[in-house]
Amino acid sequence: MIIELEDTSKVEALFSGWEETLIYSCLQKVMGRIYVTNPNAPVSAMAFVGVFAFLAGEPDRELLLGKPDGFVIMVPQDDRWSVLIEACFPDARRVTRYAIRKDTVFDRDYLADMVAKLPEGYELKRIDTDIYDLCVQDPVTADFVSAFGSKEKYLELGRGMVILMDGKIVSGASSYTRYKEGIEIEVDTVPNERRKGLACIVCSALILACLEEGLYPSWDAHDMNSVQLAKRFGYVFDHEYIAYEVASDRRTH
Repeated sequence: MIIELEDTSKVEALFSGWEETLIYSCLQKVMGRIYVTNPNAPVSAMAFVGVFAFLAGEPDRELLLGKPDGFVIMVPQDDRWSVLIEACFPDARRVTRYAIRKDTVFDRDYLADMVAKLPEGYELKRIDTDIYDLCVQDPVTADFVSAFGSKEKYLELGRGMVILMDGKIVSGASSYTRYKEGIEIEVDTVPNERRKGLACIVCSALILACLEEGLYPSWDAHDMNSVQLAKRFGYVFDHEYIAYEVASDRRTH
């Protein structure tokens, strides 16, 4: 049986050394959940937040097959988990993602200069209650706030900036997730507004806002374009890692 673990300290050792802020969110009980099959003495665990599931400890078929419904990105701790994921979900898409170091030293003057390049006719705004409502109206921008589950929780814990044109969101950077010490950045621009530098501007604004609060703006890249964008702000690439996109709810045994 899959059980949500209340005392997350029981699995801290299983995730030890895994520098992923989404895992921190779950362990710190800021958002997300930890699932186990043995709550008394867990030897396996799944940290789940947003659409990400991080799998640690001893590979556990029951834990895998008990994944939350819908699209899930599974991140195995080691090759043993990879083998089990491929066995349980043969249609899963194996992808490479790119981890970014978590000790970036930012040049605030450079970031401020970037923000100052906002083109005429565009408006830079923080995600507040009204902007939140705009975000959820469009699938392109819904991910800026959706992992928090409610407007109230996002406004309490989330941080985000958007660029508007004629009252519509054309680019944004926001906290996909939140942990005690910072956020994990989510960034996107509507297709017809790309290649105008808007992502650089809105990310710079969000990074500066985080630094003002003493929060660390963490970055994880899904492709090399995201890695190159991150480097513009001073981030440093760390390593590649494997993930599996599980799009079907069909389970196999």
